[in-house]
Amino acid sequence: MYRLDWLEQLKLRLTASPSGRMLTQVSPVVWALGFTSLLTDVSTEMVNSVLPLYLVLHRHMSPLQYGVIDGLYNGFAIAALSLGAGILADRWQRQKEVAGTGYALSAICKLALLFTATWGWITLIIGLDRAGKGMRAAPRDALISLSTPQPALATAFAVHRGLDAGGALFGPLLAFALLAVFPVSFDIMWATSFVFAIFGLAVLWLMVPSHRARVERPEVAPASLPTLRASFALCAAPRFRGLLLCAFLLALATVSDGMLYLMLQKRSETPANMLPLFYVGTASFYMLFSLPVGLLADRYGRTRVLLAGFALLPLIYLGILAGPFFGVFDVALTLALMGLYYAGTEGLLIAMGSALVAPGLRTSGLALVGTAIGLGKMGSSVLFGAIWGATGSDAAMLTFCLAMIAVLLFTARRLRGLSTGTTDV
Repeated sequence: MYRLDWLEQLKLRLTASPSGRMLTQVSPVVWALGFTSLLTDVSTEMVNSVLPLYLVLHRHMSPLQYGVIDGLYNGFAIAALSLGAGILADRWQRQKEVAGTGYALSAICKLALLFTATWGWITLIIGLDRAGKGMRAAPRDALISLSTPQPALATAFAVHRGLDAGGALFGPLLAFALLAVFPVSFDIMWATSFVFAIFGLAVLWLMVPSHRARVERPEVAPASLPTLRASFALCAAPRFRGLLLCAFLLALATVSDGMLYLMLQKRSETPANMLPLFYVGTASFYMLFSLPVGLLADRYGRTRVLLAGFALLPLIYLGILAGPFFGVFDVALTLALMGLYYAGTEGLLIAMGSALVAPGLRTSGLALVGTAIGLGKMGSSVLFGAIWGATGSDAAMLTFCLAMIAVLLFTARRLRGLSTGTTDV
């Protein structure tokens, strides 16, 4: 048997270090929500990873048509219910129950895919599935932030997003295995996805307690009873409004995963049924980098890490444009950079928003951040698909590369102003 003394020594060193102390502040609630997201993401990413294959290569949709559906999937449907769900969760102080409703809606949609074959119904079900994500995301993130001391927010979100990335890894891997054994048998895919969605809902309901907001005094004070007007009043705070603008612009200048992977598949001449493995590769590196990057963000500044994460995207876009043909190493490097990008950005905007909003309006505030990101993603998918269809994929990628550089310069200046207040975002 191998000796494990070195492991115990490592644990002692981690506990003694500032980063280790942050890790010990992560609540069991965060871990439970992380496992809920892991199981749910297995379900979600099974569907998400085959959508480009199903819609573009199997259904032969145009880039613009796929862009509209991708925007619906990643942006509009999430934004549509996010703020309403956030307000209800704040008014009722029922973050767990509202989140559970969103998880349940997504699970039902996975089952509904078994009973429809027409394009219109599939589009509607996909939209409702992502509306479920819009309902659950802000209440779930509010539960994480309300269960975590403010200095450890980035670490807590990194733990959650790392477990979430585990689901994003196993979901596409399972989808790839099912496609290998049962080619074009999408009914088996939907049924398996439904089972994992039910498991995730069960973990939420059995292991996550309801949470009542505690009293704090951050920048924005809560109204006596959260309302739509009170939620939008959060935008009057300059720092929070600036964060929303940056979140929207960064999402708008980001190429969606599905679009990027379609270009990568074309460059590398990878067989179409291997497309889900691109999601697996990105999720693997995301899971590997998530916690170390979260600890760095809490220790050295969330703004710096966020900007560094987004700065990887122009490098990825230029790399895809520069290579007429991608080998295995080129694909692996691209996926590694994508994983590092997600680790440096995915939870940080939410952590930064959490530091600016009082507990009584926390869910509504995070819903506004999610809405800004969702609307940006929707615009990104539609614009990229339109440019691709009109002038080609290379022109679309170059346009977004230049746009991201411009947005980064603007965001760096704007977020530097946000960091001058009493709370280090």
